[in-house]
Amino acid sequence: MLTRRGLFGTTAAGLAGGLARPAFSQGRQRTLRFVPMAAYSSPDPIWTSAIVVQTHALMVWDMLYGVDINLMPHPQMCAGHEVSDDRLTWTFTLRDGLLFHDGEKVRAVDCITSIARWSQRNSFGQLLEVATQEMKALDDKRFSIRLKAPFPQMLYALGSQGCYIMPERLAKVSANEAIKEFVGSGPFRFRQDLWVSGVRSVYEKFDRYVPRQEAADYLSGGKQVHFDAVDWVDQPLFDLVPLLKRSPGLTVQQLDPFGLIGVIAINHLQPPFNDPKLRRALLPAIDQKEYIAAVLGDQAAYASYPVGYFTVGSPMASEAGMSNLTGPRDLDLARKLVKESSYKGETILIMDPGDQPQMHAMAEVTAATLQKIGIKTELIAMDWGSVLTRRSVKKPVAEGGWNLFNTRLAGLGAADPANASLKGNGERAWFGWPTEPRLDKLRSAWFNAEDLATQKKVSAEMQEVAFEALPYIPLGQWSQPTAFRANLSGHLRGGNPMFWNLKRSA
Repeated sequence: MLTRRGLFGTTAAGLAGGLARPAFSQGRQRTLRFVPMAAYSSPDPIWTSAIVVQTHALMVWDMLYGVDINLMPHPQMCAGHEVSDDRLTWTFTLRDGLLFHDGEKVRAVDCITSIARWSQRNSFGQLLEVATQEMKALDDKRFSIRLKAPFPQMLYALGSQGCYIMPERLAKVSANEAIKEFVGSGPFRFRQDLWVSGVRSVYEKFDRYVPRQEAADYLSGGKQVHFDAVDWVDQPLFDLVPLLKRSPGLTVQQLDPFGLIGVIAINHLQPPFNDPKLRRALLPAIDQKEYIAAVLGDQAAYASYPVGYFTVGSPMASEAGMSNLTGPRDLDLARKLVKESSYKGETILIMDPGDQPQMHAMAEVTAATLQKIGIKTELIAMDWGSVLTRRSVKKPVAEGGWNLFNTRLAGLGAADPANASLKGNGERAWFGWPTEPRLDKLRSAWFNAEDLATQKKVSAEMQEVAFEALPYIPLGQWSQPTAFRANLSGHLRGGNPMFWNLKRSA
């Protein structure tokens, strides 16, 4: 059960005494109580890329392949695959025992339809779509993808990019429209009848799920579900972390090795930020240290900065273009560049999710920074679910649109040019919808690179282009600790909380 209630009404003293046992977990019920980072308004993981929705999706849906903690892909729903000598035809075979939560068998046609829907929104999927000559079901358990040109990242794409397999009837829904029914084949069933948007989500173990007979490792291996009751706070406030660490019966640990990256999302479709001069005017004023301080307070040990467009510590991270964010900040230069742009004094609307402390803190810094360089701002308070809905509106502000909002990117998602937020294909791009063909040309070159050295070179070039086009602005990176009862074991390291492999001692 995922619920937002309880966390915000719990005092530091209450947390110090341990997380309260919920009334519904008395006895030996196999119930999970989890306080997520945010609520969600749509549980469709293709329609929205929100991190909390991806956590939901990993419970409900399975993928054809899954990556381990080293990002190496392994068969998950698939028993395996064959590739033709010319590397143009991939034939996939499903493993036995795959069932959807409504009792129907998972078929090859479900898989190809799901891949097609995923390809409408995902950057990997869009490239795969362009490279594909034909995709068809050979029978109920086998399907093939015939390519126009080799696609070296096929398994990584299917195993790390949220290509969730849905029943054909759901996968036929356009990716520009949210599905209304949530039937998967993963280890948990979503109790849509008990879902209260923004308050509570309930999941039940899917007893007919057949795990792989391998050790679990991030998104790969056997997803064994065996627990009674669990209490777990996904993202405790940073100012409470020292107190939680001293609390008997609690464990504070970093399970996500990839971290989070704060960003300013910028609307490229609507004035005034459709002017690249105004976007670039922000750079001399952006101080990543200010954002990190606002998010982390005195817990600076969890920070990594400066950060560019690729996760600090990832193979693709580089110094290319980083002079834009390092060195002394220059507010006078920023004011001069604002005056040279097409900005006419209009008020900039910044969406401010007040129920998300980290993003709220960043929004306040963004508003203050823009005001210092002569840009009028208005913070519009709303909950995160409303931000997720409004950010998809492409109309002017007066018609329900927006100019800026602060959010976080998962470090795993931003570790390489597959980063969906770095797409430059206009209205098919990530929220903000930047148009920069060079970004997509370089992404294709990265996909087709045959060695790591070439990939690094392409990534560096891509970062330099990003600092010109500014699809968004990176604000710093931090690791996020999580807190849970000390008698809970079996946690898997990865970019999202995972609820299989967990065990609880008496």
